[in-house]
Amino acid sequence: MFQPINHHKTADAAVDQIEELILKGVLKSGDRLPAERVLSEQMQVSRPVLRDALKTLEERNLIEARQGGGTFVCDLIGSIFSEAIVQLISRHPSAVSDYFDFRRGIEGQASAMAAVRAAPSDLSRLKDIIEQMDAAHENQDVTLESQLDVAFHNAVGEAAHNVVMLHTLRSCYRLLENGVFYNRGRLYHHPSARTEVLNHHKTIYQAISAGDPNLARQAAEEHIDYVRATLAATEQLDQREQLAGLRRSETTARTAKK
Repeated sequence: MFQPINHHKTADAAVDQIEELILKGVLKSGDRLPAERVLSEQMQVSRPVLRDALKTLEERNLIEARQGGGTFVCDLIGSIFSEAIVQLISRHPSAVSDYFDFRRGIEGQASAMAAVRAAPSDLSRLKDIIEQMDAAHENQDVTLESQLDVAFHNAVGEAAHNVVMLHTLRSCYRLLENGVFYNRGRLYHHPSARTEVLNHHKTIYQAISAGDPNLARQAAEEHIDYVRATLAATEQLDQREQLAGLRRSETTARTAKK
């Protein structure tokens, strides 16, 4: 991951290399950097130079040193959406519609770009996730299936090879994992949703693997349309069930009075 610095063995050169790894998503939030001795050997710079570089990165809030625990990449994902915005969205369910509009557009674009730009290792990663999804589906492991759902979409974002899109998508999926927009458990407990979602992911992967950007975009957009419609149908069913329960309670109460 870390390459020798062949020219201008300065702290700035070390900073540039580590920043680029963070920017391109190779180093992710929470990743631990190698020990100072190991990192200085890998980058072929002196330890004083490396310390200066790490100090600069820490001042830029890109890494943090934890006492007795090493040096880690800061949590950069959450900074795209401020906490105030996150709380505001969570209090107003109407924002869910805007969220789906956003995801439909950006995931369609990400899938199309991935179909054109994906490297062999990207395709291998997507295939591996699909195989894990199949196994989780077969084993009725809804929790793992849900986690792999997010992993798949993150992998598509990585395969698009656009750093702005990558970090935006990661931030969006962080909110999704935390249940800010909707409870994903409700989607996966819909009778046919788990099978449908798995098939959608397979279709997206197949289109990306085939290098077909138009089909990849279409598959991603249809996936979001399905999730949106299924959640809406589930919400309507819950409301009808709640109303039916109230009616039954009222009927029972009236019968008891007689």
